[in-house]
Amino acid sequence: MTWILVTNDDGIDAAALPPLARAIGEVAPIRVVVPDTERSWISKAITRDDPIRVESVTRDGIEMFATSGYPADCVQVAINVMFDTPPSLVVSGINLGFNHGTAYLQSSGTVGAVLEAYIGGIDGLALSTGTPNGYGGNFRDWRNWALSKDSASMWERLAAISAEMAAGMLQGGHMGVTVNVNFPQDADLTTERRLTTVADTGYGQLFREESPGVYVHDYRGLLHHRSVPDGTDVATVNGGVISVAAVRSISETYMPAPLPSLLGVTDTTD
Repeated sequence: MTWILVTNDDGIDAAALPPLARAIGEVAPIRVVVPDTERSWISKAITRDDPIRVESVTRDGIEMFATSGYPADCVQVAINVMFDTPPSLVVSGINLGFNHGTAYLQSSGTVGAVLEAYIGGIDGLALSTGTPNGYGGNFRDWRNWALSKDSASMWERLAAISAEMAAGMLQGGHMGVTVNVNFPQDADLTTERRLTTVADTGYGQLFREESPGVYVHDYRGLLHHRSVPDGTDVATVNGGVISVAAVRSISETYMPAPLPSLLGVTDTTD
């Protein structure tokens, strides 16, 4: 049986999840297995000492499974334990915030989920969106908007692109690939898609001191380039183009010959 696993790192109540599940469900039967709350910045962590608890829930009329584990846990149990057959494809996202550049790929639970799928022999499609310039480039203000009902049309548009790309990957069969896609927030089905490399990046301070000896996460959207970003995923999405990068690991790019056309890539130049 051909079916698609949908997961994320933003949790069961992510605004992007119901639109994505509905859109992917038009491509093939789906099962949704996600963390029971947001578990971002967790990379490919796997639970070891604690049990993973799974609960069947419904969101917007869609049956889903909420787990106490991390995104990679969701993929691991869905592939190997929960169901009679493994999925043909794992779709992770749509993440609230870009996952581009090596710094974020190494930190992202969204990407970690599809890297776990790759380890399990399943192709994966990681999906993220953000804003380079909206709200003056202020990530916190954009995030508040993206979590509100005002952003519903954005999630619907991006879900439609995601479904088209998932259909292409299914058509290609097993290719041994993980695809990391970053959408500009205003992207639609007509937006150019470009094959990119992964930018060599880092970031600065992630915590601030709240009280003596107590530090809290205080992400401000900082990104530092260690090399020229031209032609990379970061530069591409900042230019209003959909970035499509295929990786086998954090830094190794890999693009089987039929994949660009299956994903609707129209520009493969760096």
